Amino acid sequence: MNSQQKLQQRNKMTLGAQAVAAALVFSGTNAYAANNVENCDKDSAVVCESKEINKSDEAIELIKVHGAKTSVYLHDESGDIRRVAELVDTPQMITVLTQDQIIEAGKTDLKDILSAQAGITLGTGENGNAFGDRYIIRGHEARSDVFVDGLRDPGMSTRESFATERVEITKGPSSTFAGRGSSGGAVNSITKKASVNYNFGRVDAGIGTDEYKRVTLDYNLPLTENSAIRLNALISDEDKPDREGVSNERNGVQISAVYLPTQALSITADGYYLDAEDVPDLGSYFDRDARKPVKDIPVYSQESDFLTSEVKTFTLRTEYEINDNVTLYNATRFGDTKNGYITTGASGTKRADSDPAAPGAATIGLSTHQGYQDVSYASTQFNLFWNTNILDLEHNFVFGVEYTDESVKNGVYDINYENPTNCITSGRRGDSPGYCIIDAEGQQFDNLDQLMGRTYSRGDNDAVLDIETVSAYMLDTVHLTDKLDIFYGARLDNFDYSNEATSGGTSALYTYSDTMYNGNFGIIYDFSEDVNVYANYSTATNINGGETDLGANCGYGGVCGSATQVPDSDPERVENIELGTKLMLLDDNFMFSASIFQITKDDVMESVGDDDYATLGTLNTGENRVKGIEIGFVGDITENLSVQFSATSMDSEVLDSINDESIGLALSNFAEKSVYLQLRYQLNESFVVGGDYAYQSEMYAGQPDTAAGYDSENEQYSIVVPSYQVVNLFANYYATDDLTFRLNIGNVFNEEYFTAAYRSGAFMYLGSASSTKLTATYEF
Repeated sequence: MNSQQKLQQRNKMTLGAQAVAAALVFSGTNAYAANNVENCDKDSAVVCESKEINKSDEAIELIKVHGAKTSVYLHDESGDIRRVAELVDTPQMITVLTQDQIIEAGKTDLKDILSAQAGITLGTGENGNAFGDRYIIRGHEARSDVFVDGLRDPGMSTRESFATERVEITKGPSSTFAGRGSSGGAVNSITKKASVNYNFGRVDAGIGTDEYKRVTLDYNLPLTENSAIRLNALISDEDKPDREGVSNERNGVQISAVYLPTQALSITADGYYLDAEDVPDLGSYFDRDARKPVKDIPVYSQESDFLTSEVKTFTLRTEYEINDNVTLYNATRFGDTKNGYITTGASGTKRADSDPAAPGAATIGLSTHQGYQDVSYASTQFNLFWNTNILDLEHNFVFGVEYTDESVKNGVYDINYENPTNCITSGRRGDSPGYCIIDAEGQQFDNLDQLMGRTYSRGDNDAVLDIETVSAYMLDTVHLTDKLDIFYGARLDNFDYSNEATSGGTSALYTYSDTMYNGNFGIIYDFSEDVNVYANYSTATNINGGETDLGANCGYGGVCGSATQVPDSDPERVENIELGTKLMLLDDNFMFSASIFQITKDDVMESVGDDDYATLGTLNTGENRVKGIEIGFVGDITENLSVQFSATSMDSEVLDSINDESIGLALSNFAEKSVYLQLRYQLNESFVVGGDYAYQSEMYAGQPDTAAGYDSENEQYSIVVPSYQVVNLFANYYATDDLTFRLNIGNVFNEEYFTAAYRSGAFMYLGSASSTKLTATYEF
């Protein structure tokens, strides 16, 4: 089937039918669904044959469910409904992680799912911002470029996967779809939705080392021929492997409902709630003399440490098929997120000469990092899909408008220390009393978690931010010939920005408005039914102060410059050129992708520090470039062997900077090479074995979008995150048609590795040590 036929058939399906079909393709619950089609209970409310999808060949292909004994790693369509072509016919690298793949890999947090993927690294937040998990795609910040079902998910909240069907990673600038940001790409999580077509239930219950306990429920119930509800629930609790006292506790629920009043109209509503209560860990620190991170550091978190996220969202989606060629779609979401953290850091230091116990002795000092963030937002997106012929050429138009209003309150806690200090150390501001975990004899103190005796109360806001944006866009796919398609689009975003930030007791109001313009143009040529080549050009823009968690801290994406300077700033501009090829092989069960790309970012707003270590903004003085190659393949090599593989080799360089010494250096938090491989092999009807492997080359710490810290005197990068390799294994045993057991062994070789470092090396995030988990899945 050529690309034009695929587009024609796909666009004749209603979005409601697509949602139904997509809901079927997920983990083992579909075994029940598949059997239910053949053995329909006449007394039940289950609709055995969907009115929308009926008996078309395409529909039959879409609802081929894989059942509990077969895993699906290949998904051929984007979760963003505006991408009307299948992924193989889309001129951009897009990685889709299916629910099967995520579950079998044993990862649950979005941070862990993403950080294993090639081309993605992690960074640390300013001041150890624990809720600021920073995703970096192809060398560029993406922590605010996270979407759920195509709508931006603002804020730095904990993101869980219990209600996630797929995770989609778009590589390369894509502001035509995403709006502001998306310099290196964007992440879109596709949630589980109710379906009228199937009655199924599934419970996953797991136990494991490090006090691991996790129970999830997924239950879809048709109420009538035209309505259904779906419940997803989560209860989980675990310690971080080998870090007793560092823990994650999660409770969540999502309720989805669908109503189909007519064949042309579908209405879906989702309510989502997550309560996450963690004890965070800032890991180890970098030893500048030894040029490596300190290993085997004790657990030093205090009993008052916490990281909390409370997430509440409500989403309403409406789709109406006017006729075979015109469809209207709206998605509206209201969200409220409350985040807060107090966490402890550790760094190597020496006791000051004024220390009475052991002047000049080496020790490890503790520090406090803390803050809170309250986010409320409203977003609505309207899309008009129109398939038509103009000048004898078939067009697939998407016209859209979008409105978002994001309000963010950042602040700090008032901290008190009930216990006396136990050492005096030297710092930038001279000698000061502090807390050390090593005593005068060089031994570790007992009861480290009670060393500080810290108490706290919520303080005042230090930044109150509001961003209101109105957007309009147009996308089109033009079928020039049976072999040649053109993709193009344009987007306009007009925003009003307001940020009242307080620093050092002085408040300033930063306000400005601007309009951003972005576009993309791609061409794809089919050499055959299974092989194509493509070229793509796309842009992205970042606004001054676009990261909502930093207030007026320029260095990490907060607003740059003084209140009078900010209106004079231009958006940062990103341009991407990409050439690639995609192949469908092995009876369309296996997709191969390869691309070379170059991303150039100019008008970069940089940060300059003064003598007091404050960050001062500069306006549009920087420029950097990332170029590289990415290869990926996913699908079934044989009936028994499934694979997902991606590898990147990239190079980054600062081309211009207000600091001449930065020119020519690599970007911070940038890994030149990374690999991810996941394999799954079906031994027989009862057993499956598999595992995954992740490799990341070394990278260097520093502030985002600028050069990594560099020691010009010794001609070496200041803070190094060493390369690492991690291997995880899993095995499935299908005891009965309804009962499955899965064993996950994480970090099989128990390698101690580090995923990110703060610019000063004061803390380095630790990867998870070895762990074992056993999960039972029961379907009903």
